[in-house]
Amino acid sequence: MELTIKGYAYGHVAQSPVSIADLELLKKTVLFDAEDEKYLKLAGEVLKDQTDQVLDFWYGFVGANAHLVHYFGKNGTPNMEYLTAVRARFGQWIIDLCTKPYDQTWLNYQHEIALRHHSAKKNKTDQVDAEPIIHYRYMVAFIFPITATIKSFLASKGHDTSTVEKMHAAWFKAVTLTVILWTYPYINKNEF
Repeated sequence: MELTIKGYAYGHVAQSPVSIADLELLKKTVLFDAEDEKYLKLAGEVLKDQTDQVLDFWYGFVGANAHLVHYFGKNGTPNMEYLTAVRARFGQWIIDLCTKPYDQTWLNYQHEIALRHHSAKKNKTDQVDAEPIIHYRYMVAFIFPITATIKSFLASKGHDTSTVEKMHAAWFKAVTLTVILWTYPYINKNEF
């Protein structure tokens, strides 16, 4: 039985303004290749039964930093229903990042995620009254904690050091790609 995640609309969103050709050039620029695809799929296998623990760790980090949890509510008070809905989609993002083909459907959904962080669609999916945008600086800054903290989870299944390093490198490249795509709405027209 497939779990329904509120607001998860993979395959049912508008087309990304970023082309597949642009995505291929971005992949080339971050050195993402077929070996990375292989190790990212392995990372997905390693992480699939650990997503709750990963999210506990990441949410602990966000919750311990008022300037980050700020985006999930108003006037310093987080909206717990909003945090819960986002958490479910964030967990699915972990799996999608590792297992979905980086095709037009995947590219389209990355743009949808971008819009949901930007004032264009922030809060609309969950119909909440929260801060209207996640500022660009935190989109980019989050690359490091999301990458650095995943390594211990990747190492938890007994793979040798070389394999863990390759999974981690593939994860880092994939996170970098997605964050680049998520910044599209923040960039001036014709400057992305």
